[in-house]
Formats: sequence, C-alpha cells, structure tokens
Amino acid sequence: MQWKIPLFDSDIGQEEIHEVTNVLESKWLTMGEMTRQFEQNFCDVIGCKHAIMVSNGTTALHLADTVLNIGPGDEVIVPSLTFVATVNSVLYVGAKPVFADITSHENWNINPKDIERKITSKTKAIQLVHYGGYPCDMSEIMALAKKFNLYVIEDVAHAPMAKFNSQSCGTFGHCGCFSFFSNKNLATGEGGMVVTNDEDIEIQLRLLRSHGMTSLTLDRFKGHAYSYDVVRLGYNYRPSEITAAIGIVQLKRLKQKNEKRKQLVELYQELLSDVDEIKVPFINHNGESSYHIFPVLINRENSRQALMTFLKENGIQTSIHYPPVHSFLYYRKNYADKVDLPMTEYVAGREITLPLYPQMSDSDVKMVVDTIKSFLYSY
Repeated sequence: MQWKIPLFDSDIGQEEIHEVTNVLESKWLTMGEMTRQFEQNFCDVIGCKHAIMVSNGTTALHLADTVLNIGPGDEVIVPSLTFVATVNSVLYVGAKPVFADITSHENWNINPKDIERKITSKTKAIQLVHYGGYPCDMSEIMALAKKFNLYVIEDVAHAPMAKFNSQSCGTFGHCGCFSFFSNKNLATGEGGMVVTNDEDIEIQLRLLRSHGMTSLTLDRFKGHAYSYDVVRLGYNYRPSEITAAIGIVQLKRLKQKNEKRKQLVELYQELLSDVDEIKVPFINHNGESSYHIFPVLINRENSRQALMTFLKENGIQTSIHYPPVHSFLYYRKNYADKVDLPMTEYVAGREITLPLYPQMSDSDVKMVVDTIKSFLYSY
C-alpha cells in the first residue's frame, strides 16, 4: 500500500551511501576499523566507558544477560508492555521472566513499586525498557537494585540520547542495550550496541560476541596475532562494517533528529489538547526524551480498530506498541503464572501509535490530527 503518511520513514542520504561505498571498496566487510570507530563515537556521545557493537538489539540483550551469569533458577523482572525481544532474551539464558506493571495511565514505564512487590529470593536482575524514548525513574530503580543486590539491564532501543537527571539512558545499569533496526532513531537496518562502565563486563562481552575467541580476524590480518584460543562458549554476534559505517553517519545527526521529533510531538500535543477522546501520555515527564514513537490512548472502548481502519482508508499508517508479552500464545502456554497487570492491560487495549519521523512536516501532523477529529466527531 502507498501511504500518504507512513508510520516511520528511514532517513538515509548521500553521506551514508558514500560511506557504505567506501566500505565495499575497502573489501573488509566484517567487524573492522569502522566498527571500532563507531564504538568510540558512541561512547563519546552517550557518555560511557565501553561500547560493544553487535549484530542487533536482541543479541545485545542476550549478551547482557549472559555476561551477568543470569541463568536457570533465576528470576528477572521485566515489563510486559514492550517488544517481545526484551523478554525472550531472559528465556534464552534459561531464567524466568516476572512481569511488573506500568506506572500509570500517563507514565507507561515499569513501576518501581511493582518491581519491589515482585522481588523474591530468586530475583537476580531488573530488565527495564525506556518506553517510547521516555526515561524510567532510574533513581528509584537503582535504589531498589542496591537494596536487593540486583543487576540492572537497560533496554534502550527506544531511547538513544534520552537522559534522566542529565545522565544518558543506558549508563545507569550494569549494561545498556541499544537497537539500530530500521525504524529506530539511529537506524542501520540491523545492528545493536551494549554499553557498560565495567571493564570486566566489557572484556567478557567482547569474548562472547565472537565465539569466545581471544583474538579477532582483524588482529591476525594486521599481524598483531597469529592464532587464538577459545576461553568460553561464545556466539557469532559480530556486526558488519556496512552497518557500522551507516551508524557513524546516523550518530552525527542523532541529536538534530531527536530535536525535530520533539517539535513534532509538541505540535501533536497542542493539536490534540482539546480532544477529550484522545489521551496523550508522558506530558511533563521527568527527563529528556528521544521521542521515538508517539503513542496515544483512545478513551472510547472498542473504538481502536475502527479508528485505525479509518486512518488507513485515508492513507495514514498506524500501529500498536505493544500487544503485552504475557498475552502471546507462547507465554500463555509456557508461563501460566497468574499475571496481575491492570494498568498494562488497560493501556494495551486502547493504545494507538501515530506517525512520527524527522522528515514529517507540520502539515503532516495536522493532517493526522484532522483525520482523527473527523472520525471522532462523526462516529
């Protein structure tokens, strides 16, 4: 379908094309100097000591759980209002996900009070998500982690350059995990990053990323090593030089693009302020958002599908972020524990994600809102 206004639109220009061409001409395509440069640039922008690029955001989460020795018998507290990869990664290491509710109808991040209620003697970590680019309450969460001696893994897929108390999301916990999927603020198609301020964790992440090998192909090519040992069970989670090259360019423009997203969100908020049937979350939220998506609630029960269909008929793409993970068939069949998440289920049943991307114009936003009003006032 040809959308008048898609949900998102990739922002790839001539500079990315030029850098990718340079990589292809170099004939070195996998985890080389471009990867190292992107990692260093990412550290500089995010304000962390170490950044380890990987093949995608899901492998970033898997490596974080693995390097922290989370495994069978352990519990990890997670939100259900997230993409399924957040929770799947806990299963990859054999641990049990324990779902905590969101904070309120206005704040869809994981609720620190419900986290505390879910902590048991088996709890080993909190794996949180900065939903939509809006920072979680990291002061409360880190205080809980300290009190109960828990690891903290931040899923920062939505929140590159978002900040809480002037500190970048992803740098509070033991590991911060980023995704560079095509619809992300910083998009390379696939690709991810794990950041940490712990040198021992960084060393182990680099081993795990490439089969547990003590030297890399690039090191041997440059004559820095002749052979290698395998010191632990690792994975092939290596990134490509092509994705790193795109990432370097995208990172340079990230702050500017986040600012444009902010302007569009503020316009949305203004134009929807007089629409009683639509509720906009995260207004006056603490911290600095990256404005990854623009989610809203439709207050009329059972009207979501009708509104989404009406918008589609008018060429406007929408989505749902997210069907809660605990509601999926696999989780219902295999994790039959009673789940009490009233806030999550309320929001998940009424949420609609409206288009948001830096190339949108003010007139695009006005068209989306006018179309919504047209539906609501005639429904």
